[in-house]
Amino acid sequence: MSTRAGFVALIGEPNAGKSTLLNRMVGAKVSIVTHKVQTTRARIRGVALAGEAQIVFVDTPGLFKPRRRLDRAMVAAAWGGAADADLVLLLVEAHRGVTEGVERILEGLAEVGQGRKVALAINKIDRVEAPVLLGLTKDLNERYDFAETFMISAEKGHGVESLRDWLAGEMPESPWLYPEDQIADLPLRMIASEMTREKLTLRLHQELPYQLTVETETWEERKDGSARIDQVVYVMRDGHKGIVLGNRGETIKAIGKAAREELEEFLGRRVHLFIQVKVRPNWLEEAERYSEMGLDFRDGNG
Repeated sequence: MSTRAGFVALIGEPNAGKSTLLNRMVGAKVSIVTHKVQTTRARIRGVALAGEAQIVFVDTPGLFKPRRRLDRAMVAAAWGGAADADLVLLLVEAHRGVTEGVERILEGLAEVGQGRKVALAINKIDRVEAPVLLGLTKDLNERYDFAETFMISAEKGHGVESLRDWLAGEMPESPWLYPEDQIADLPLRMIASEMTREKLTLRLHQELPYQLTVETETWEERKDGSARIDQVVYVMRDGHKGIVLGNRGETIKAIGKAAREELEEFLGRRVHLFIQVKVRPNWLEEAERYSEMGLDFRDGNG
């Protein structure tokens, strides 16, 4: 039996459930999931196996109206990820329907969708009644010629298997692109950074949503099988540093503990995690910060 392999770009508005779907398909936590918008900054890929097929997911940053350089680079990465894929999967939230953002994405699809199939997945179906769902399906399919439409709940797993099986059948015949045991092609350093950033985002809620970034500076493999990981949290102002550290350093300690525990679970071994907080007023304008996040600094030119 011949093997299949290919790339599927997940596109949609922020919070549409792309990361949750990716994690459900891949069966491991690769792309961070938070309730904040714009958390997936890089083109994180997860690799799912379905029978003889290998599906490589390009989890693009949520598409939204860009305001700053970072926003513009993220939107460019999202469309770039879609243009490089074999198939595009648009995720729309059932209860929000055709928002202004979804309309913008449909316009963009007119160009990106040329020469490749675009499928539609309506997510969070448990939040609406059947007639609403049918009306939304009809509306979206009148606006764009989707190859297939799926009703799913990424969080609960409803409909995800049939979606995965269909995607597997659509992948081109090809040798597998990644070794079977490799679930993400992101360097481990980046996954470690994302895990810490997720903990910061969840802990600090409204205070510092996007004005910080995390970099894994060193990763040292120890003789006893454990790993020592040194990270830096870059913030834009002294006041932000105080918020991240917390009273007597309690906030950063709690964040470090949560990130370390999750990393240990992910890696299956002990981790010694050390986090520093540094003020860097212009990190949003520094090219190397972007390459750390898998984005192209030049894409942010307005």
